[in-house]
Amino acid sequence: MSNTPNTPITSRIEALGAYLPPARQTTRELSDRTPGLGDVDVRRITGIEERRVHDPDPAAGEDSFGMALAAARDCLAVSRHTAADLDIVISASITRFTDGGRFTFEPSFAGQLARALGARTAIHFDVSNACAGMMTGVHLLDRMIRAGTVRTGLVVSGEQATEVAETASRELTDSYDPQFASLSVGDSAAAVVLDRSTDPGDRIHYIELMTCAEYAHLCLGMPSERSQGIALYTDNKKMHDRERLKLWPRFHADVLAKNGRTFADERFDYIVQHQVGTRFIDYANRTAEAEFGTAMPESLSVVERFGNTATTSHFLTLREHLKAGSARRGATYLLVPAASGVVTGALSATVTTVGV
Repeated sequence: MSNTPNTPITSRIEALGAYLPPARQTTRELSDRTPGLGDVDVRRITGIEERRVHDPDPAAGEDSFGMALAAARDCLAVSRHTAADLDIVISASITRFTDGGRFTFEPSFAGQLARALGARTAIHFDVSNACAGMMTGVHLLDRMIRAGTVRTGLVVSGEQATEVAETASRELTDSYDPQFASLSVGDSAAAVVLDRSTDPGDRIHYIELMTCAEYAHLCLGMPSERSQGIALYTDNKKMHDRERLKLWPRFHADVLAKNGRTFADERFDYIVQHQVGTRFIDYANRTAEAEFGTAMPESLSVVERFGNTATTSHFLTLREHLKAGSARRGATYLLVPAASGVVTGALSATVTTVGV
């Protein structure tokens, strides 16, 4: 089935790629380096066994940019498209480290990545929307494909997130410290190619996002207030309050109701929550079940192995699931962002032939 002038244009997830630094750090190892924790069991609280950590040697190429470039190349290696086919490149990194440790804003990551990949004719820009950055990039690319502005594009992000864990290990005073959430992060990069869908079995059905800016102060990344370095300050109790977690199901229910549908009507096979921690994922799913009045689909998670990888978490989880070979062919996935801002929403996609 091909698109005709009378058929609305839709997009699909055509390929997924990732880069994970080979070095591993267990939660026990990180806790042992954080004297302010005392005997607090971070692994029990978060469910995170280990995470990947970048090599700080600039020659290793594992800064934010280097990892993003590696993920983009991994994605294109399994795509039917080449870099020259890309109409657009969107970068969504929160952390913008280059040359091993220099935080930069210009030139844009997207522009540098496009040149490095050989996407010489692609338009390019960066987006910044906390941990919903990649979801936002995909949202924009989906809309551009639907509008007929572009046909094929790449969204990519590289996160050198463990910089905030390093700061927290020096400064954290107890488990109530606003830097406690910093101990949950891991380093990674992810990339996704979207193009036009010609088959309902490979299609993004919808992406809808909502920002509640009144809660933006609950999670802030900035230069440390006490020492040199980047820090993350999070009010975990309020950020993950039950009322905050109700924002997604209520918003999603409203979106569906406008089309005369319910959550149960969607018949999702899998759900991917933001990979904050195992407790958060379970609590978010239980809250949604109560709000929707129906059971949640099978919940996918990689947070136990990789930690909270910020912008990359949903697409890294989806890629790992598909790469494992156990995914049901033609399954429909629901990806739910939960980002500082507060940003929530839903991405619904059926996946059959995606390259991984």
